[in-house]
Amino acid sequence: MVTVRVDDKGRLSIPAEIRTAMGIKSGDVFFLESDPEHAVIHLAKAVNPFDGLAEHAVREYRAGRTRNLREYAVKNEFKLNGE
Repeated sequence: MVTVRVDDKGRLSIPAEIRTAMGIKSGDVFFLESDPEHAVIHLAKAVNPFDGLAEHAVREYRAGRTRNLREYAVKNEFKLNGE
């Protein structure tokens, strides 16, 4: 556990070693949940779900498990507009 201080604008500084270990960069967005009864604040890094989908799509493409639209149309015997 580390100790951090709130500045006059209400900001907390996350120590560099924690930012590095967690991959936190300037501009990252977090969800904040407060529990005043227990004097606890929880932070969770907000992750864009489309980033995960894009990474998955790239892995599938690189593994050769994708087809372009024309290949799909030929295999499933339908015509694309204009063809």
